Amino acid sequence: MKHTLLALILITSLISKADEGMWLPQLLNAMNIKDMKKNGLKLTAEQIYSINKSSLKDAIVQFGGGCTAEIVSDKGLILTNHHCGYSSIAYHSTVEKDYLTNGFWAMNKNEEVYTPNLTATIINRIEDVTAKVLKGVLATSTGAKTDSITKANIKQIEKEASAGTQYDAFVRPFFYGNEYYLFVVETFKDVRMVGAPPSAIGKFGGETDNWMWPRHNADFSVFRIYSGKDNKPAEYSQDNVPYTPKHVIPISLKGYKEGDFTMVYGFPGRTQEYLSSYAVDMIMNESDPLKVSLREKRLSIMNVDMRQSDAVRIAYAGRYASIANYYKKWMGEMNGLKKYDAVTKKQLFEKQFTTSITADPIKKEKYGNLFNQFQKVYTEYKILNKQVDYYSECLMTIEAFTYARGYISLIAELKKKQRGLANTFDGSLAEYKKLGFYKGYNQPTDIKICQAMLNEYIKGVAAGNRPPVLDSFIIANNNDAKKMTDFLFSNTSFVDKTKTEAMLNDIEKYPNLYERDPVYYITNAILKYYSESVFPQFQYDEKEINELEKLYIKGQQEVIKDKKFYPDANSTLRVAYGKVAGYKPKDGVENNYYTTLDGIMEKEIPGDEEFNVPPKLKELYVKKDFGQYANKDGKIQVAFTASNHTTGGNSGSPVFNAKGELIGTNFDRNWEGTMSDIMYNPNQCRNITLDVRYTLFIIDKYAGAGYLLNEMKLMK
Repeated sequence: MKHTLLALILITSLISKADEGMWLPQLLNAMNIKDMKKNGLKLTAEQIYSINKSSLKDAIVQFGGGCTAEIVSDKGLILTNHHCGYSSIAYHSTVEKDYLTNGFWAMNKNEEVYTPNLTATIINRIEDVTAKVLKGVLATSTGAKTDSITKANIKQIEKEASAGTQYDAFVRPFFYGNEYYLFVVETFKDVRMVGAPPSAIGKFGGETDNWMWPRHNADFSVFRIYSGKDNKPAEYSQDNVPYTPKHVIPISLKGYKEGDFTMVYGFPGRTQEYLSSYAVDMIMNESDPLKVSLREKRLSIMNVDMRQSDAVRIAYAGRYASIANYYKKWMGEMNGLKKYDAVTKKQLFEKQFTTSITADPIKKEKYGNLFNQFQKVYTEYKILNKQVDYYSECLMTIEAFTYARGYISLIAELKKKQRGLANTFDGSLAEYKKLGFYKGYNQPTDIKICQAMLNEYIKGVAAGNRPPVLDSFIIANNNDAKKMTDFLFSNTSFVDKTKTEAMLNDIEKYPNLYERDPVYYITNAILKYYSESVFPQFQYDEKEINELEKLYIKGQQEVIKDKKFYPDANSTLRVAYGKVAGYKPKDGVENNYYTTLDGIMEKEIPGDEEFNVPPKLKELYVKKDFGQYANKDGKIQVAFTASNHTTGGNSGSPVFNAKGELIGTNFDRNWEGTMSDIMYNPNQCRNITLDVRYTLFIIDKYAGAGYLLNEMKLMK
């Protein structure tokens, strides 16, 4: 038994390394602070997270719900990534004012522009509410009963935490529901764009360099949080004032060297580090390859059309970047997992885990049948997961279908109104009449995507697993995706602006008429089939898997007493730490830990939209007009790599040195390390950070917006 436990601990050490982990900041004192200090940290746990005193956590912002930003001035100025601000930049761009191409800089606060629906959220406090959430749950409670009790308890906890305050509150499960934490937050709704470099600088390298190292793009943008005059969140108003934060992050101009301590503080989106081998096998060998293939086809179509028209390029810029981002991520993830032999490692760990509990009757009773249950549920779940992937990455990427989907609820409500029932969709009808859909829509592109996706669906999904109406449509057209597409787009009112305007003028009187529209009819049939025949069982299997994972992680915590377990990322505030480090991606290749402006000039391809260098940047380079931002060798460092464990959502996160000073803005991972959402390989996983000195160089020397630096606390 002792030998088995020793083997299990050794295998665990292969899976869980020193730099691995996304840690809850309020638990650092109990979990990590000694190790962090051992690795070089100069701060206390309270300086990182405190409820009663100013701390770093008060300057960490969840930006737009999907990224992170950091507060760098006492006037609410925040830094985030260019790709995080990209949709805002695109929103304000037109062919005449092309901020994507030319950049944008407000030279005073009056020129800062408000972006509707953009939010900035700051954590007030985090609290363990596990006991409160599970109050009333018995060992004999069924899954449905447990869900009912916990949901009611969570609702009450959230209500009590926010009542009578400017704060919002939410509870999130951790370790698959073994623990629960309450997050009390302030959400600011007046966020204004201050500055963004041109895409030739902010996106230098484009999709070619995305997820790759070495990197040379200044992936940053600048925004400002505004509040009411009482410094509390407020709806947009010209009377609002810049927010005064509780903490401002100082910025280091001193640089870093290999081996230096680093810390990332942000809102990582989602990881799945404790998955079974069955899940990893499905992701690596089935789900990722399918999604990559489908996205590759859509990107190819969009790329051709965007190159032929500036209007299409601007309309599709944000969408293309979003699709391409995870296309390449999934590709790197599956390749990294294969290289790491991830399934075999997981299987070995599971075998040792099972062996380690055989001598303990209680543990054997609780955990002995786990992997048989995993195998059974994944046999069915894999089939359903493929169905869902084809739904989300194939059928519902056809914009005609997604647009028609919005009308389904609208028409249902209009029919209720005709019958004299209460109608709540008058406002929605008014929104549709604004025809906002067409601002970002190009019908020829959608036609090509429709044909390609229908063709993939026909090839990939067997007749018995398709919506019957769609299946009949396919059979009637002899599996000819082009013929189907031509019919749909020639006979619909939903994707032609003129026809849509006419439809919206009489849809309130004749809602039934538009249910016969072929795009509407097919879309409705797709939604009905998946909602009735696929999603219920898929969600049931997901719940069953979640319960098995909940039991599995609890078993690991019971068996491996000396291991510190970190919870999977779930878009809540986390700390990751590591060291500045290069890496070896493959035999005979060794990557340095930083890049310089020299590399930009070496990569330049004049006229190429991904590798074109703006004349002014070249002029600054030739003149060596680097100001205070050069390193001791007189070079401008652009980006660096470190071993911090990050994921999506960490984009824009501040990267700190040992003293809590900002040395850069996290913006990516290396391609070989994208597997870290599932398994962390310490030899390959690296986060990529924009050197803050390059950010300041672009703001000051390139953009001429150096007045912004007067708001910042620069540490020389």
